[in-house]
Amino acid sequence: MRFNRLIPYTLGRRPPNMLRSVAQTIAWSIRRSLTLIALMPATYAWAAPTDQLWAHWSIHDVQSTASVDHQPWQTLLSRHVLASDDGINRVAYSNFDESSKPLVNQYLTTLSNIRPTELNQTQQLVYWINLYNALTVQVVLDHPKKDSIRSMGPLLSFGPWDKDYLTIEGKRVSLNDIEHRILRPIWQDHRLHFVLNCASIGCPNLSRAAFTPANIEDSLAQAERSFLQHPRAISFNDKGILQLSSLFDWYLEDFAENESALLVYLAEQRPDMAERLLVYPIGSRPNIDYVYDWSLNTVDPK
Repeated sequence: MRFNRLIPYTLGRRPPNMLRSVAQTIAWSIRRSLTLIALMPATYAWAAPTDQLWAHWSIHDVQSTASVDHQPWQTLLSRHVLASDDGINRVAYSNFDESSKPLVNQYLTTLSNIRPTELNQTQQLVYWINLYNALTVQVVLDHPKKDSIRSMGPLLSFGPWDKDYLTIEGKRVSLNDIEHRILRPIWQDHRLHFVLNCASIGCPNLSRAAFTPANIEDSLAQAERSFLQHPRAISFNDKGILQLSSLFDWYLEDFAENESALLVYLAEQRPDMAERLLVYPIGSRPNIDYVYDWSLNTVDPK
């Protein structure tokens, strides 16, 4: 919006019709922005945050034997996360009752009162992943009328990921902080993308099991296998065009040096597709169709 023509006027002297014009312009701009957000396609391209270490959270206690109780989160997952015939885990958000809703809040409060820098690294890894997933569920529960997490953030924002929901060790922490300033730069493990859930159909499954130090390594490996076996991760359409999850576009650097190397990685994970993947043409023209379904991963679509 341009207001340079209004500079000579003070607010008290500005003609009423001009005030109405400014108000109408602002209102129109807001409506237009909201409309554009509503019309964004499911595969809307966006710039994913780069990993940038938040140094405070790299501190850990190698000798620590302290543990975190994730049983409340396990209780919630057992109650409300359901495996579907199509291989996608869905969440029965509408079934969160007066016992489940407080349990989510209590679990998040408990985790936010813990000092993760006093834990060993394995405990920290499990702590941050479970916290991320539980907080995402809480965000959805706070927006019962929304059908995509993209519309659950502050006004005119693309999703809730930059909002500071929690205070941990006196520091305000957002979902993006957890993923891109803590987990990715500290652990540098591409499999993290397969266990962090963003409440969307296109995202890897929300695990029905809470992560623990005892199961985390097997869970990371299983999550990678499961997602890469599903068509929403990798498939060929009727025209022979390779379709990949947008995760591999947004976070290519976490998986491989370039698209050619990415296809080598995928071929290793999918021997049944290896022959087609290894000869698939990569050139100056975009030959890969990156797709992502932002529809809410709910049992009962809105």
